[in-house]
Amino acid sequence: MLPAAFLSRLAQARGSLLLCRGCLGPVGEDPEVGLCDGCWKGLLPLREGRCPRCALLHAEGDCPEATAWDWGDALWDYHGGRPPFGALLLPGIKQGETGWRKALLGRLSRTPLPGWTSQVDQVTAVPSTLPHRMLRGFDLSAEAGGIIAGRIGRPFDLLLSKGWLSGRQASRTETQRRRLPRKAITLRRDAAPGGMVLLVDDVWTTGTTLLRCAQALREGGADEVRVLTLFRAL
Repeated sequence: MLPAAFLSRLAQARGSLLLCRGCLGPVGEDPEVGLCDGCWKGLLPLREGRCPRCALLHAEGDCPEATAWDWGDALWDYHGGRPPFGALLLPGIKQGETGWRKALLGRLSRTPLPGWTSQVDQVTAVPSTLPHRMLRGFDLSAEAGGIIAGRIGRPFDLLLSKGWLSGRQASRTETQRRRLPRKAITLRRDAAPGGMVLLVDDVWTTGTTLLRCAQALREGGADEVRVLTLFRAL
């Protein structure tokens, strides 16, 4: 067996040779998904003073965004850092990189959650289609929902379904996203939403998918819907 001191020096030498996939600087020892600590600092919490419904900064008064929930928030803003963290994150997630999945879910298990999440009765996630899950190899929204449910001690259930022909919102323009029909999101046959339901997703962009999900949950029997996503596109 090689001496521990030799292995340590070997790891240091390896870290000095590898370059960060973000800033192209040295990554150091044990980098997550090829990013240095500096690039990981681009994963920023949202700014204070944001709207408690749409998680955006806007003038005081009624929220200008169309919502079907009473509370909505996100954990992180991915525009921080140089290069912006989102420019590194989104391609990796879309291509099904399991390293990104593991790193983000690990941070989710440690990041403080909004206090109002402890008031919900049930947790669910924005649905994805089977082809989408097969393409990525995982369902980040559902896994995130399961972790949040475990942290707050509430049941997690997949309550919603998305039509196969509804297409991917990520490939559409903002105008096309906002035209997502209500019938694109429906309740599962055995779903029984009740009480206060927390709806979880990975990225909140226009909010139209969240809106359709919340509408389906309310029509299916939920008394109230609250929304929490990993990221908010500002």
